[in-house]
Amino acid sequence: MVTEQHSFITSAKRVIDIEAKVISALASRLGQDFVDACTMLKNCKGKVVVSGMGKSGHVGNKIAATFASTGTPAFFMHPGEANHGDLGMLSKGDVMLAISNSGETAELVNLLPVVKRLNVPVIAMTNSKHSALGQHADVVLDISVEKEACSLGLAPTSSTTATLVMGDALAVALLDERGFTSDDFALSHPGGSLGRKLLLKVSDIMLTGDDLPLVKHDALVADALLEISHKGLGMTGIVDELGVLVGIFTDGDLRRILDARVDLHTALVQDVMTVGGKTTQPEQLAVEALNVMEAHKISALMVTDEARKPVGAFNMHMLLRAGVL
Repeated sequence: MVTEQHSFITSAKRVIDIEAKVISALASRLGQDFVDACTMLKNCKGKVVVSGMGKSGHVGNKIAATFASTGTPAFFMHPGEANHGDLGMLSKGDVMLAISNSGETAELVNLLPVVKRLNVPVIAMTNSKHSALGQHADVVLDISVEKEACSLGLAPTSSTTATLVMGDALAVALLDERGFTSDDFALSHPGGSLGRKLLLKVSDIMLTGDDLPLVKHDALVADALLEISHKGLGMTGIVDELGVLVGIFTDGDLRRILDARVDLHTALVQDVMTVGGKTTQPEQLAVEALNVMEAHKISALMVTDEARKPVGAFNMHMLLRAGVL
């Protein structure tokens, strides 16, 4: 059993070592061709159409998805299907990113005359500039590898890693050049947890109106406790005669005054509240408000307008339900 485990780990380390060296070699070959490819993709008025067969196709699918989610409109076109009608997906203004390790993939090479007739520029990712694909491409990105990580030297391993990394390099270089932001990223991921974190505002989750826990500054502590109990946020805001927030009374404040043996039925809440208190605004991102709460070790926040009048409130449980936490 120990020998078997050693064999598995030895094989795995060998693969990782080979592929790490492949990536390092890839970086050392980046030059004007990469710059030309990025420029072509940046200036593309249509879509980036990624195409490849077999393992190259699987990697191409991922590259297209990465482009699309980082500000470069793209989709994957299967070359086999393109030979039977799907080439209609390609139009003037597009750029084609053709992937073939050998550069001789028949299904891909067969498309080139029509692609050229459409005046669609081609960026090739291949191991040979002298291949059929390399000779007909406008830009060639060298993804050649010294050897596959497969011990038989047959299964695409190092070569697919090199292809994937080159695709990521293109996508991120374009992202940086365009000034693509986290907000832009969230707009293309509205259904995921990342989208919720980056798009959700405090105003989207806060309680408002009659659900807002509030008492006047001259109220009794007992009245504040009833408000906390009824509204269920673990705290209440304290306002003055003009409705301006002057403090907050929380479960923590209650524990403090109980230790001090304060009479809850005679003490005024203004005498035991936390003066001022941390607040946020409706337009602030929920994730930013969460950062404030975590930094100050508080579990709820009042939301105020510019005049410091309460307009909402929320707690950690609401952030959790909204998927922000």
